[in-house]
Amino acid sequence: MGTLPISDDVGTSFMWIEDWTPAAACREAQPDQLFVRGAEQNKAKALCSGCPVRTECLAEALDNQIEWGVWGGMTERERRALLRRRPNASWRSVLETARDARSAPAAAPVTA
Repeated sequence: MGTLPISDDVGTSFMWIEDWTPAAACREAQPDQLFVRGAEQNKAKALCSGCPVRTECLAEALDNQIEWGVWGGMTERERRALLRRRPNASWRSVLETARDARSAPAAAPVTA
């Protein structure tokens, strides 16, 4: 496995992390904290908020149609909604493209 270069929204280069689980904010959390229902899901999502591999985690869950738990800051219901909208998408590609688009420098306005 390896990494692929990507840039963030301020032009800083970073990588798509293939083996993302060791860097996950939840790596030491108890599974019971991530596989919850109702309002408890908000606590699990909060754990994801500052995670450096949140996008990789979300892509993993969407591409593998993982049905349970909070992954990449999204609940099962939120992921199902995305999957219904784009059932045949490669979510890694979608999320990489979105990240690239967000990091592209803004075009200068054209003045006449």
